[in-house]
Amino acid sequence: ANLVATIGPSGGEFVLLTNPDVVWGPGSIDALLEAAYRWPRAGTFGPLIRDPDGALYPSARHLPSLVRGGMHAVVGFVWKNNPWTKSYRQQHLEPSERPVGWLSGSCLLVRREVFDAVGGFDERFFLYMEDVDFCDRVGRAGWLNVYVPTSEILHDKGHSTGREPARNLRAHHDSTYIYLADRHPGWWQAPLRWTMRGALRVRARAAVRRSRRERARSARSGGKA
Repeated sequence: ANLVATIGPSGGEFVLLTNPDVVWGPGSIDALLEAAYRWPRAGTFGPLIRDPDGALYPSARHLPSLVRGGMHAVVGFVWKNNPWTKSYRQQHLEPSERPVGWLSGSCLLVRREVFDAVGGFDERFFLYMEDVDFCDRVGRAGWLNVYVPTSEILHDKGHSTGREPARNLRAHHDSTYIYLADRHPGWWQAPLRWTMRGALRVRARAAVRRSRRERARSARSGGKA
């Protein structure tokens, strides 16, 4: 669950959403607030995120299209450098302050008027895609989502999502399908939706079986299951 804080006078001009395991870099909150005043038409602001080993996490991304988002979800776990994932994550771009499709919900500064206007997060999404859905609705309401790499945090994604990869992958696929089906409801898109849903289910079942085999091997060898 995210921690929520309000910042500013009169009950808070901004809402700060952050995971409890986030480690803030010096001046990171101030950098987000300064960006908010530079971008009066922006509704959300997200920092640069690093993994515990110092690697840059791609937290500022394109919104997922039916093809790009679906292919990333289906093959991204086994084919890390596939073209759909690279395009989706914008990994070819150097960190710079700019509008993006969506920002990681592990740490997000939001104008309170924007948060209230779009209705916050959609509870249909579990563990994944709630930030994508939220930022998309912010954009549809006429606001920008701005990446602010001068603000930097450290975040252990594995700690936040737990240590059950099979369950997490299934949740990721379910949330991905909900998001894409919401945005692409047309009858002419139905065959692609059905194909994607079938592929996601097959991928999730395969991950569950693999996770069970790995746990069984670990138990037999005397390791922790």
